Amino acid sequence: MKQSVVTIHPVQDNDQKNWDAVVKHPLQSWTWGEFRKKMGVDVVRLGVYQGENLIDGLQVTFHSLPNLPYLSHLPYIIGYLPKGPLITQTILVKLAEIAKEKHAIFIQLEPNVLASSKPPSYKATMLRNSHHPLFTKYTFIIDLTKSEEELLKAMHSKTRYNMRLAQKYGVVIKEDNSKEAFEKYIRLSKKTTERQGFFAHNETYHRTMWETLQQGSSPIAHLWTASFEGETLAAWIVFVWKDTVYYPYGASSREHRDVMAPNLLLWEIVRWEKKQGIKYFDLWGALGPNPDVMDPWYGFHRFKEGYKPSLVEFVGSFDLIINPLLYKLYCYADTIRWSTLKIIQRLASFVRA
Repeated sequence: MKQSVVTIHPVQDNDQKNWDAVVKHPLQSWTWGEFRKKMGVDVVRLGVYQGENLIDGLQVTFHSLPNLPYLSHLPYIIGYLPKGPLITQTILVKLAEIAKEKHAIFIQLEPNVLASSKPPSYKATMLRNSHHPLFTKYTFIIDLTKSEEELLKAMHSKTRYNMRLAQKYGVVIKEDNSKEAFEKYIRLSKKTTERQGFFAHNETYHRTMWETLQQGSSPIAHLWTASFEGETLAAWIVFVWKDTVYYPYGASSREHRDVMAPNLLLWEIVRWEKKQGIKYFDLWGALGPNPDVMDPWYGFHRFKEGYKPSLVEFVGSFDLIINPLLYKLYCYADTIRWSTLKIIQRLASFVRA
């Protein structure tokens, strides 16, 4: 029997159920797209169809240019396709067509595809490795099909010790999606960002994300807290999507660090996931097989590594270049921008110290 031709075209506004049935990642979910719309972002949903059947989706967001030298007043934008499917030549052609209609300089593509998957051949002139990847090429994933005993045995001994220490101190872990718990998360997020000096989303982003992803009978976002003597020491937001839970946002206090609240928090989320029949816990990023101990993210990497997750590698991040001349100018201006921000960050850290 002859296979139907694959076509790509916009989906209907009432097609959420079919869309969510085929996309593989929460950042491709219909609800995530609605959140981005609320933030003033232009969202385009392209369905990948085989005949009349929707088999996958491409949720692309288009953004105004950041405040860059030489570019901030030009009538151009940039596109972003996070955690989508394997990019075929057919998809590239359609994305280029949409990008030209939108006057986009380029679209950044970060497929939710493992490096072990062999991608099709691309036209060399269409893609290059991303100028500024947003997702790490690696992540840690815990296999929740293993028993609790197997997971505990595999952990680093120091991680097990810290978990038991938190239990001994009476650290309380719970899922708490209340307004009060979210306000504590906001307060901790501000303190965490200031303390660590990382660039992070603002309060409006977090509030809009939470309000949107909490909607419906099966919300994507869940808030977990770790408390000691009535004080919230850590608050994490996790995303539940199909057979996987993701850990994108976390905040913690510097108080009572000796009670090791985050260690127990991660473990109790694992136990909850297993009871829900979830198979995988994606810890949202890792440095790779040979991490640099001087990397500012090394502490997070080492914390996650203590649970002995699998290190998973993705195909990487690519830029689909639509306007080569402006793309070169964008990369130059963006490099200056980030260098300036890092200098400001260091100065701020020095002042706080």
